[in-house]
Amino acid sequence: MSNQTELCLDALGDPTRRRIVELLATGPRPVGAIAADLPVGRPAVSKHLKVLEGAGLVRHRSRGTRNLYALAPEGLVDLQQWLVTTWDDVLASFAEHVEKEQP
Repeated sequence: MSNQTELCLDALGDPTRRRIVELLATGPRPVGAIAADLPVGRPAVSKHLKVLEGAGLVRHRSRGTRNLYALAPEGLVDLQQWLVTTWDDVLASFAEHVEKEQP
């Protein structure tokens, strides 16, 4: 497992961060708009966004006095590849087991 995959899994291990990713799937948002849809305040959302950004899952850009946060789809590539490979290995092992068990 790559370091990037581990960073992504660690970041997504928190339910608030997973919810932030879900919210950003609809498009870029400022911190205040993200916080409005969560049971935590803006300072906590900012901390969660920093973790997600450090994991390469979100990026931000300044727009006037606001920072807009958006998903960084390229940040999910390593995680997606790891999931696909792991799932393929599991399915292959299961198919092999089933074939051995058949008369």
